[in-house]
Amino acid sequence: MLIDCNSCTARPAACEDCVMTVLLGPIDGELELDDSETQALDALADGGLVPPLRMVPMLDPRHVERASARGPEHRHRPDGREEAG
Repeated sequence: MLIDCNSCTARPAACEDCVMTVLLGPIDGELELDDSETQALDALADGGLVPPLRMVPMLDPRHVERASARGPEHRHRPDGREEAG
């Protein structure tokens, strides 16, 4: 998982209650977490010991344009294929 606080759309409103700020303070730049680190943070948050990750990454404008051009009737299935709604 790649954490980039500079591209988080929840910033600065959710920073106070984000696990990254609680554990590391403000992050300038990117931080990469492997699967075991992500699972550990999830376990701590599930146990109420730290707040959850609040990061909401910005969407790539190319994906937004493509999605709005198809309209709301198109959705993607978990396998990545498109389905009509």
